[in-house]
Amino acid sequence: MGAIGPGIPVDYVAVGDSFTEGVGDWYPDGTPRGWADRFAAHLARYSGQVRYANLAVRGKLLRQVMEEQLPRAVELRPTLATLSAGGNDLLRPGGDPDRLARALEIGVRRLRAVGAEVVLFTGVNISTGYMRGLIGRFARYYLNIRAIADRHGCHLVDQWSMAVLTDPRAWDADRLHLSAEGHRRLALRVCEVLGVPTQERWDEPWPEAEPLPRSRALREDARWVREHLAPWVHRRLTGRSSGDSVTAKRPDLEKYRPEEQFEASG
Repeated sequence: MGAIGPGIPVDYVAVGDSFTEGVGDWYPDGTPRGWADRFAAHLARYSGQVRYANLAVRGKLLRQVMEEQLPRAVELRPTLATLSAGGNDLLRPGGDPDRLARALEIGVRRLRAVGAEVVLFTGVNISTGYMRGLIGRFARYYLNIRAIADRHGCHLVDQWSMAVLTDPRAWDADRLHLSAEGHRRLALRVCEVLGVPTQERWDEPWPEAEPLPRSRALREDARWVREHLAPWVHRRLTGRSSGDSVTAKRPDLEKYRPEEQFEASG
């Protein structure tokens, strides 16, 4: 890719859905933080000159990302773009991984055409719970993403191979989004893929976890159904999205200071 290093300016634009917005990892004011903010902080500390925009909005389907975010991303002419979308489509009946991949590839072509280095993502290899019956279509989508990355010279963050993200502690209470620790580890992995040095390792083993008593596990399952699954199903049935009233948290390329995160967290 184009050089990333001390003193080399980077214009970074993040495009996608809740995964990239940062849902599951929160600042004290309730704003999502997430791996993209964390990565931008690492990048800014290393290069010293980063402008960062995050256009991602939770709940968006791939078509909406392509129509609502991609034109703005292309207009900003970034030197670096991350693109991840399609998961919300695959959670719905009839989600077609091949059709989605063709649409995603159009977005990749447009970003590459304005000179952006593009980072793509596979998902995590989890086939338990609600994902048990869906893992096949997700896996096919990820194989398509690998092929797209090869064809267009994109960087690939392969979460499928990140065994640390299969630990329940890597996931938020909704079991759909990464936890703060999951986002932190993913940001470190993005740094590794792009050659941004860090002091931490994304694959640091988790501390030993105490076995979860069956009675507590059942209570947590019931709470998950009540607080997360039922509202999600209701939104699907009523044609609403968690992102209907949400706008991009960083719609413009603005200088990013690493200390922004720590000011917001403190």
